[in-house]
Amino acid sequence: MNLQQSKLKAVEDQRAATILNVQDVSISYGDNPAVKDVSFPIYKNHVTSIIGPSGCGKSTLLRSFNRMNDFISEVRIEGDLTYNGQDIYAKDVDPVEVRRQIGMVFQKPNPFPKSIYKNVSWGPEIHGYSDSIEELVERSLKQSALWDEVKDRLHESALSLSGGQQQRLCIARALAMEPDVLLMDEPCSALDPISTAHIEDLIFKLKSRYTIVIVTHSMQQAARISDYTAFLEMGDLIEFGVTDQIFTRPKNKRTEEYVTGRFG
Repeated sequence: MNLQQSKLKAVEDQRAATILNVQDVSISYGDNPAVKDVSFPIYKNHVTSIIGPSGCGKSTLLRSFNRMNDFISEVRIEGDLTYNGQDIYAKDVDPVEVRRQIGMVFQKPNPFPKSIYKNVSWGPEIHGYSDSIEELVERSLKQSALWDEVKDRLHESALSLSGGQQQRLCIARALAMEPDVLLMDEPCSALDPISTAHIEDLIFKLKSRYTIVIVTHSMQQAARISDYTAFLEMGDLIEFGVTDQIFTRPKNKRTEEYVTGRFG
């Protein structure tokens, strides 16, 4: 067994329980299909990347995982999307609770026009967090690798931070809600290379505690940070598998053409 085969086997051996399961999911905007009959699992404490050309349905699919598409008119979702075996679109499921368990970080940093401290504490406070808010803020900022940079300026405006720091603050804000899953929609697309490296290092460290699903336009990033990769094209799932296999031995010719830069 060579080194590559050993690495693939190690990922398979470490495969945990399925925390999110996408089964025959289709999403349409009115009469326009965006995602078509997609099925794949998302494994606990692993990083799953969703890749594909612009307009292929990546972000639409990601937003369905915590019901962010509920805010868009005329969206229709069909199929089964479960979190720990529970249908997250069932009538008795509270979408607010879904979003607490499945947090989200957006493409562009979007800190609140409040202090750094309040950006992290505000969500837990309004949801009745009963333990020490100060400890939660510190823990969340440490988990997002931002604490050492802001610990002496917690009550300054979050808007005074750099773009990369703001994105890490948004990650801290999501982590403060103590989710199981963290969704990231192209979190590095607006960042410089140094800030991108910080976020990628952070993702690698966070997966020991969280399940991470990331949409990325960068195939190099997907190859660096993810354990599993789903490749979408025009709303169809072309291939899903262990990341090393997707990028080195894809089973589908379209996948090979995309990851080698021959289209997209």
